[in-house]
Amino acid sequence: MDVPVWVWIATFAVTVVIFTFDLVVVGRRPHEPSMKECATYLSIYVGLAILFGIGVWITWDHQHGLEFFSGWLVEYSLSIDNLFIFIIIMAKFAVPKELQQYALMIGIVMALVMRAIFIGVGAAAINQFSWVFYLFGLFLVYTAFKLAKEGAEDEDDEFEENKLVAFVERRFPATSEWHGRKLLVSGEGAKKMITPMLIVIITLGTTDLLFALDSIPAIFGITKEPYLVLTANIFALMGLRQLYFLIGGLLQRLIYLSYGLAFLLFFIGVKLFFHALHENTLPFINGGEHFDQPWLEIPIWLSLVVILATLAITAALSLWVSGRMSSEEQDAATGPRRDWEDD
Repeated sequence: MDVPVWVWIATFAVTVVIFTFDLVVVGRRPHEPSMKECATYLSIYVGLAILFGIGVWITWDHQHGLEFFSGWLVEYSLSIDNLFIFIIIMAKFAVPKELQQYALMIGIVMALVMRAIFIGVGAAAINQFSWVFYLFGLFLVYTAFKLAKEGAEDEDDEFEENKLVAFVERRFPATSEWHGRKLLVSGEGAKKMITPMLIVIITLGTTDLLFALDSIPAIFGITKEPYLVLTANIFALMGLRQLYFLIGGLLQRLIYLSYGLAFLLFFIGVKLFFHALHENTLPFINGGEHFDQPWLEIPIWLSLVVILATLAITAALSLWVSGRMSSEEQDAATGPRRDWEDD
């Protein structure tokens, strides 16, 4: 798909406008959003993603339309898993409820900028070196087994402070008091001090980038088009803030989410590895020749069916089983319950 320059420019411009509008609305009146507000915004963002996918289908072809929808669903499902860590971060830093969505918004914007850079680097590597698909595939299969193992061990979610946040806290004077949306305040002798808000924003943005280490290779397993990879990430991140507030309590009932995501990552990892074999140029594999077996190329419609079926079965089974569990059993399955009202 040869995307004209003006389409890239228009996409970036519309994205900036949407996020700026959202940021201005949130920043002007910090508050804890209601369920109705979250559902309304989330419906708008999901609707925009669907309209965009239909537009891709009509403007280019159904293949690219299916690739966008598949990639968007993968990114969205992986983002839901990320919300567990976001909840822990908010609790760890005791972020006031009325400031949580502002912190999330800035963190998501940071994450989107860093993901765009990551996508550009990944696309350039793929264009130059087809063997990168081997690495992506093996990494996703490894991540899948790791995720499934963590789910089987019923380990509590723990947040480990990343090195960038630790560096900021260690090298710059900070205040433990919240000052609304301010990132810097004047301390003794007019010396600037960083606030907890700045630390939380850096934590959210950089933590999401770490999650992108598996989500970006995963979507490259769905589509090789950088434009679709980027737009799928944009639409997945657009509704992430509302999703955080809307299904915060429901996350505790998705007890098999890690298994479903592990299967998806495994499936896409195998798909990437098959594609690498089909496009093989490494001299020590098959003498540097391609593997021409048609079954090595998994069609996009089959990928979409697998993605939808996995998400539906995971959600339905999780809700059914957790509905028959006591609170103590659910805690044992997903980790300690975090009371949404006491964060």
